[in-house]
Amino acid sequence: MTDPTPRRAPAGAAVLREDVTEAIRAAVFEELAAVGYARMSIEGIARRAGVGKTAVYRRWKSKLSLVLDLVGAFAAQGLPAPASGSLYGDVRALLEVASHALRHPVASQVIPDLLVEAARHPEIAETVKAVLLDGQQGVMTQVVREAVARGELPEGTDPGKALDLAVGPLYWRLVVVRTPLPKGYVDELARAAVAALKA
Repeated sequence: MTDPTPRRAPAGAAVLREDVTEAIRAAVFEELAAVGYARMSIEGIARRAGVGKTAVYRRWKSKLSLVLDLVGAFAAQGLPAPASGSLYGDVRALLEVASHALRHPVASQVIPDLLVEAARHPEIAETVKAVLLDGQQGVMTQVVREAVARGELPEGTDPGKALDLAVGPLYWRLVVVRTPLPKGYVDELARAAVAALKA
């Protein structure tokens, strides 16, 4: 027979306050942007968050597990699927969201650094892939499926190729070359990607 009385947490058990957890997560992004993954430390994160090191270690065992958890949380959120009613509108909406994300000051510092670290750490590589590729791949798969259903694209159109054509140039400009987007670039890129997919 089971005891219906709810069990209390053991005396001395740490209660993880959500406001402290959020402060630490915000500090991780700031610390990554300021010093990069290699030079980032639990001490620096704790100082930036205004907490002791033990508050960080209660939640994550290392800076690697902290960063993977943080990046993984963003991957889980996913991207909103566009629903403009046209292939051009959907591709343009996806590019608009991606361009805003890649131009964010913190993201523009963190993403290149994580890509460098991904070459050294398979765990980071897997999580970064989930953030940079899998979420957008899922959205583009839906965009292509709906475009095929409307008769805008032929059956068998490859969503991976669609994503490469649309987001690849944007990523190249903002993350690799790091140059500002000219006025109207997102519109032109969306038109070019749609034209290439229809060709």
